[in-house]
Amino acid sequence: MNRISTVVKQKVSTLLDRYEDPKEALDYSYTKQTEMLNKVRRDIAEVITAKKRLEMQKAKLWDNIRTLDEQSRRAIDADKEDLARLALERKNVNMMRLRALDKQITDMQSEQEKLQDTERRLSSKVEEFNSKKEVIKAQYSAAEAQVRIKESVTGISEEMADVGIAMNKAEEKAEKMKAKSQALDEMIDSGVLTDYTSNTNDDGSAIEKELEDVASQRAVDEELAKLKAERSKKKKLGNRSDDVVEEQETEEVQQAAT
Repeated sequence: MNRISTVVKQKVSTLLDRYEDPKEALDYSYTKQTEMLNKVRRDIAEVITAKKRLEMQKAKLWDNIRTLDEQSRRAIDADKEDLARLALERKNVNMMRLRALDKQITDMQSEQEKLQDTERRLSSKVEEFNSKKEVIKAQYSAAEAQVRIKESVTGISEEMADVGIAMNKAEEKAEKMKAKSQALDEMIDSGVLTDYTSNTNDDGSAIEKELEDVASQRAVDEELAKLKAERSKKKKLGNRSDDVVEEQETEEVQQAAT
C-alpha cells in the first residue's frame, strides 16, 4: 500500500508540475504581499482617524473647562457660593477626563508610529520581492525557450525535461516562502501582531477612585477660597477709594469756608 501511495503521489506531482506556471505562482505571491501592505495602510488610517476624534473631544473639554471657570468667578461675585462650588466640581471632573484623553492620544500616537515604521519596512520588502520576481520570471522564460530549442534540435522528449523544470519550480517556491517569512517577521517585530491586554483590580480601582474624589474636593475648596479672597480684596480696594473721595470733598468745603 505504501508503494502504491508513493507512486500515486509521484504521478500527481508530475501532472501538477506540467500544468503549474511558476510565473503565475510568483505573481500570486506578490499580490498577497501587496494586499497585506494595503491592510497595514488601512490600519494606519484608522488609528489616525481615532486619534483625531480624541483630539476633538479634548478641544471640547478645554472649552467646557474655560466656561465653568468663568461661571465660578461670576457666581462668587454674585455671592452664590453653592453655584461656584458646583461649577468648580464640574470643572475638576472635566480636568480628570482631559488627563485620560491625553493618555489615550499618546497611546494612539505610539501605535501610529509603530504601524508607519512597519509600513515602510514592509513596502521596501515588497518592492524588493517584485524586482526579484521579474528577474526570475525573465530567467524562467529564457530557460523555457532554450529547452524548446534544444528539444527540437536533439529530439529530447518533453518528459525528460520534467526534472529540470521541477528543480526550477522548487527554487521559486522556496524564494516565495522566504519572502513571506521575512514579511511576517517584520510584522511580529514591529508589534502589529501583538495582542495588548490589561488586567484590572477592582479593589485597587475603588481605592483609586476614592483618592481621586478626595483630591477633587480639596481642589474645589482651594479654588473657592481663592475666589473669596479675590472678592474680599476687591471690596477693600473699593472702600479705600470711597474714603479718599470723602476726604477730598471735606478739604474743599473747609477751603471754601475760609
